[in-house]
Amino acid sequence: MVLQPEEWVRQHCVHYLIHEKKYPISLINVEKELKVNNLKKRYDIVVFNPDGSIHLIVECKAPKVTITQSTFDQIARYNLTLNATYLMVTNGLNHYYCSVDLEKEQYHFLKEIPDYKS
Repeated sequence: MVLQPEEWVRQHCVHYLIHEKKYPISLINVEKELKVNNLKKRYDIVVFNPDGSIHLIVECKAPKVTITQSTFDQIARYNLTLNATYLMVTNGLNHYYCSVDLEKEQYHFLKEIPDYKS
């Protein structure tokens, strides 16, 4: 089995979430389908809160893919359905994090996502 570039990024991101940010493996979900405006889409990584709400959505791109506004638009569309507190976009080389204010429909860029707090 050949590890595709995007999958390499996804695996490293999961490792980062578990070992650096201390998120429990049991709260991390990888590559599942969701519906956005009646279209079937797949998210890369979702981290749940213990109550089942969504803490973080991660969109992974291959290292050669430049992260652009359209990348953020993609994850923002997913978040209209998922209502996560945080969003992360990474290509394995560049990482962008933001918090989401669902009431004001705004996001604010952060230096990093917070560590897991039990």
